[in-house]
Amino acid sequence: MDDSVPQSDLRVSIVQGETRWHDPAGNRDHYAGLIAPLHGITDLVVLPETFTSGFSNDAVSAAEDMQGTTVAWMLEQADRLDAAVTGSVQLRDGDGVYNRMLFAAPGGGLAHYDKRHLFSFANEHERYAAGDRRVIVEWKGWHILLQVCYDLRFPVFSRNRFDAARPGLPDYDLALYVANWPSVRSHAWKTLLRARAIENVSYVVGVNRVGIDGNGLHYSGDSAVIDFLGQPVSECMDTEVVVTTTLQAAELQAHRERFPALRDADAFNLEA
Repeated sequence: MDDSVPQSDLRVSIVQGETRWHDPAGNRDHYAGLIAPLHGITDLVVLPETFTSGFSNDAVSAAEDMQGTTVAWMLEQADRLDAAVTGSVQLRDGDGVYNRMLFAAPGGGLAHYDKRHLFSFANEHERYAAGDRRVIVEWKGWHILLQVCYDLRFPVFSRNRFDAARPGLPDYDLALYVANWPSVRSHAWKTLLRARAIENVSYVVGVNRVGIDGNGLHYSGDSAVIDFLGQPVSECMDTEVVVTTTLQAAELQAHRERFPALRDADAFNLEA
C-alpha cells in the first residue's frame, strides 16, 4: 500500500474566535481556553490569521521572533492536545516582519509559511515582508498546503499539480486558509473556498475570525470545511465557535480515481 497518500481520516478543528485587538497575552489565554477541550478528539487545530493581535499594520512594532512567547505557546498547545496547531502571527525574522503561518506538531515539530500575497488595499505591503515559497507539510499521512487570507484570490499559487512534487500523485490533499476576511466581502470568501476545492480536487478548510476589530471592521466568520466536490461538509455562522470535522481519506482517494481531472491539467513550475 502506498503510504504517500492518506490512509486514515483526519479530524480537523475550526477555531472561529473573536480575536482581541493588540492583546497577545489575552488572545493566547482566550484561544487556549477555546481549544483545551479538544484533547483526544482532534488531529489538527486551525486558528485564524494574526490571532494574537487582529489584522493590524501597527502590530509590526510588537512583533516577536521565532524564540518568542507565541511560538513556544503553540508548541505547548500541540503537546497538550496531542494534535498539530496552526495559525498566523506577526513574526520578525532578520530585517523583516512576516505574516507567518506556523504549523506546530507534538514533540516540537515546527514548520512555517510566510504570506506570499500582501494585501496592498490595506497597505500590508508597506509594513510586512512577503514570503517567497509555497509550503506543504505532511501530517498523519496528509499533505497539507498552508495559505493565508489574500492568497485565496490567487489560484495559480495554490494550484494542485499532478506528478510534480510527488511522482504519480497530486502535490497535496488539503489546503488550509487562515484569514481575517471582513464580512463586506464574505460572498467572495465563500465562493473562492469552493472554487479552490473543485479545481484542485482537494479538501479545503477556511478559518476566519468573528467580531469587530480595532479598525471598526466587522467579521462574519463563515469558516468552513469544503470537500473535493466543492460541497460544504461543515459551515460556521456569525458567532464564536469551535467545530471538529472528520475528513474522509477513502472518499478523497476514490473520487480522484473516479474523476482524475488533475492528470489532464497543464504542467508548470511555480515561481515566487
